[in-house]
Amino acid sequence: MTKTTDYTKVMQDMMASFPVDASAFQNAFKTQAAFGEKLSKVAFEAAEKSTEISSKWAKETLAKLTAAAKAKAEPADYTKAATDFASSAAELASENLAAFAEVAKKVQMETVELLMAAGKEASAEATVAVKKATDDVTAVAKKAATAAK
Repeated sequence: MTKTTDYTKVMQDMMASFPVDASAFQNAFKTQAAFGEKLSKVAFEAAEKSTEISSKWAKETLAKLTAAAKAKAEPADYTKAATDFASSAAELASENLAAFAEVAKKVQMETVELLMAAGKEASAEATVAVKKATDDVTAVAKKAATAAK
């Protein structure tokens, strides 16, 4: 009878002959976590600033609306109050939308900077990892070739 090949053992032996550097995975995880932290910081700062703008806008609008809602002595005063409110609401909208645009622009710039830095870092790490893997595989191949002689 022929003996059945134990493929589990063959796979274990094959995988053992290929060196794997677990520190590369750990470094990649740490790098990704740091990148996520920086990106989260940008997002949270933008959310905080946007909330401040929205709150300020709401308070100013309510103050203007309160002034417009007060009782007037003459009917023409109501028209003037409505016109003044519409004018100030348009001005507030313009100012606050410009403030939101500044927040968006800042987020965009910081995100691009982070992505560019992460890309450079990932490229450098990949180059080092590929060189190390190539050196390791070459060493294993030389060792196997020497053993075969």
